Amino acid sequence: MTAPGRFAAPLILSASLALLLTAPAPADDDDCLTCHGEPSPDLPSVDRAALQSSTHAGLGCADCHAGLDADEIPHPADRSRVDCATCHGDVPDTHLFHAPDPQSGDPGYGLACVDCHGSHGIVSPRAGEDDPARLGSLCAACHDEVVQHFTRSEHGLALANRVKGAPDCLTCHDQPITAARELRNGADLKVHQERVCLSCHLDDPEVRARIVPAAGFIAAYERSVHGAALLAGNASAANCVSCHGSHDMKKGNDPDARIARAHLPETCGACHADIARQYSDSAHGEMLRRGNRDAPVCTTCHGEHDIIDPSDPRSPVAPANVSAQVCSPCHNSLRMSEKYGIASDRFKTFSDSFHGMAIRGGQVEVANCASCHGAHAVLPADDPRSTINPANLERTCGQCHPGANQRFSRGEVHVAARDPSERVLYWVSTFYISLIVVVIGGMLVHNGFDFARRAARVLRERYYGPSEGEAHHGGAQYERMSLEERLQHGALMSSFIVLVITGFMLHYPEAWWVTALRRLSDDLFELRSLLHRAAGVVMVLASLYHLYYLGFTTRGRQFLRDMLPQRADLSVTLQSIAYNLRMTSRRPRFDRFSYIEKAEYWALVWGTIIMASTGFILWFENTFIGLLTKLGWDVARLVHFYEAWLAMLAIIVWHLYFVMFNPDIYPMNTAWLTGRITEAEMEEEHPLELERLRRIELERAAQRRRPPRPAQSEGEGDG
Repeated sequence: MTAPGRFAAPLILSASLALLLTAPAPADDDDCLTCHGEPSPDLPSVDRAALQSSTHAGLGCADCHAGLDADEIPHPADRSRVDCATCHGDVPDTHLFHAPDPQSGDPGYGLACVDCHGSHGIVSPRAGEDDPARLGSLCAACHDEVVQHFTRSEHGLALANRVKGAPDCLTCHDQPITAARELRNGADLKVHQERVCLSCHLDDPEVRARIVPAAGFIAAYERSVHGAALLAGNASAANCVSCHGSHDMKKGNDPDARIARAHLPETCGACHADIARQYSDSAHGEMLRRGNRDAPVCTTCHGEHDIIDPSDPRSPVAPANVSAQVCSPCHNSLRMSEKYGIASDRFKTFSDSFHGMAIRGGQVEVANCASCHGAHAVLPADDPRSTINPANLERTCGQCHPGANQRFSRGEVHVAARDPSERVLYWVSTFYISLIVVVIGGMLVHNGFDFARRAARVLRERYYGPSEGEAHHGGAQYERMSLEERLQHGALMSSFIVLVITGFMLHYPEAWWVTALRRLSDDLFELRSLLHRAAGVVMVLASLYHLYYLGFTTRGRQFLRDMLPQRADLSVTLQSIAYNLRMTSRRPRFDRFSYIEKAEYWALVWGTIIMASTGFILWFENTFIGLLTKLGWDVARLVHFYEAWLAMLAIIVWHLYFVMFNPDIYPMNTAWLTGRITEAEMEEEHPLELERLRRIELERAAQRRRPPRPAQSEGEGDG
């Protein structure tokens, strides 16, 4: 090794040591704490004990304050800033409530990490999980008023009591639920708020098990008019926060809750201001202001989570449902009646009215409770602002009845025919009920004895043969009804059947047979009304033609003469009764028409006049209520109803018995189809007419056998 070589290594080592000794040394923690370890008014100080106990105790100062030169004093400001994202790169995603603004870099509402977490004494968020007030106290530094509301809320009380699953600030605010710089539109924001509420109240089994409303009740919100509107993008639609509040959420039984009965009109009024004012001025609103817990509020009628649009037939306030589902529970309640002195029969009397029966039958174009009383502005009748005040009834009724006048208000709207206080209607109904009992009861008794007598004779002949001396009848047939008469009978019969069915469909819409028919079509009751009126017109036209037939045809005039009551009818009626009672063995002998047919015919004439006239009044109600008053129209309606019952029962008990169920002619008298009856039927039912017809036939036969009279010659026979 040459001299230069021998000195090369020591020179290099010396140079390296010189460079190492003269280079700036990196700052260590002790160096930093030399200046920052003691309190100083001029320098940031570090609490050594807090630093050692922090979650960052294992880090050195330079790990966070990177790039600082211990000899470069004072430190440059651009190098002293700590970038937590160096280690915590997920901060923007996990801290949406105070996320940095991606445009400006602003760390979220002017906050930095140290504003919430602290600086050198940072403690792990998990370290204080057993202290429910810890997070709230941190947030209160900026949100003191909000935290106070939360602390008094149902959520805050549950959190303070360490209820499992109780939310704290971050439970909700970890989600994008505020109008922050996520720049979501209003509908998206509200949807996210709803999702956060449902994440506990619907999706968390433990929370769901503790709350009173069932899961179905909570989930119903999204199917409600509010939920559907919100999911469709309507930012004005109410969500959970709109009604329950956010930080001040309380249970409904808390008097301070936004959903407490006393506050519901105000809560709903935030969106429905006009309706809230109407309700506030109403009788219901006045009750609520007085603290009456029986007063109906918004949710009483509309529901809560499951509020449905009134146009939806499922809604309790839909026209077809409002009377039965909303008004009835209070106004049909005996308890409410006794407590407040209100009539308890209002729903029943409405339900029995034309309007009520039509609604029960499925029609929605008729008046319901709200049509007359109003929906939100319900006022007592003595209030001059009320829609049912006598001074306003003309206008109220005129909404559906054009041309309504003051006579519309003469008479009770809610009428009970069997209430003695309704004197006119009570006595009309009493008369008709008595008449039906007496007439139909008498028919049943009469036909019962008649059936027993006829059945006994038929059975005797079946087993023992005809009685001695019983006449043998040939195969001759006799005309009973002409084609013209059969057509009249057919028009009358068909129109009567349609009238009975369609009329009682209206009065008994829940009957099993009506329910079965209603399943066929939703428009059945519209068709019912049309068919009823059409059948009425057919019956009236058939009756008018019958009048023409009686007055302007030879057979018709003879029919009328034979149908008129005669003195002999009384004796033969008494003889028939005596025969059926087995008080005599002599059978009654009837002519062309017996007392049975005459009574039925004249009852039909009378019933047709009554039904046609009252039906005409009911059909043109606007005109006739204006002429006869509401009371007069009610009388016509009552007479029409009871007369229909009387007519139907009379046809079934009297007419059908004698033309179908009579043992002598069962299963049917076919005269209404063929126009003829047999000689045996004539002998049984009309023996006097049969004798007369036989005499006429004999006279005609004798005329045919008599030789012609010889013609006289001219001048023969002259005196």
